[in-house]
Amino acid sequence: MAELIKLYNENPNPKEVKKVVSIIKNGGLIIYPSDTVYALGCDITNNRALEKVAKLKGVKLAKANFSFVCKDLSNLSDYVKQIDSATFKLLKRALPGPYTFILPGNNNLPTVFKKKKEVGIRVPDNAIVQAIIEELGNPIISTSIYDEDEVIEYMTDPELIFEKWHTLVDVVVDGGYGDNIASTIIDLTTGEPVLIREGKGSLEI
Repeated sequence: MAELIKLYNENPNPKEVKKVVSIIKNGGLIIYPSDTVYALGCDITNNRALEKVAKLKGVKLAKANFSFVCKDLSNLSDYVKQIDSATFKLLKRALPGPYTFILPGNNNLPTVFKKKKEVGIRVPDNAIVQAIIEELGNPIISTSIYDEDEVIEYMTDPELIFEKWHTLVDVVVDGGYGDNIASTIIDLTTGEPVLIREGKGSLEI
């Protein structure tokens, strides 16, 4: 049975953040708010937790397209090959913000992602998830959770999310109502930006 933990974007309570992080460090799965939709995630360094997330999503872990959620761009060189200054300037302009950038991965990717040539990087403009990542000390993964309602694609009410997911995850972070528009995905692996999915992030960056 999951815990429902309330955190406020204006000032996330450090004690509650520590509680969430201790669950993540123990291999727990988390549903958390971002600057777009609520997402399902876990510690990127915990293979068992990653396997659980892949199973919930009905995909093989090696083929899963999970994004890495980072606090800022300082984690970039940990997982991404060296990028040119134009790409870096674009990232600095857009992040933190509602974007996922696909970048060429390097040899430091966690073992389960080693076969991947690229990695999706997210830096949400959301103080709750930033506080969680800072306390954890490394990124978490992000994969969207969907509503069964065909009109509303993503679940936005944390209490309803808790009702649906409380037996499947270890903690649901209630950060207030979420958005129901996902991030804009831009592929930067070929040098020129290629739009993969238009979402909340403006294309004028």
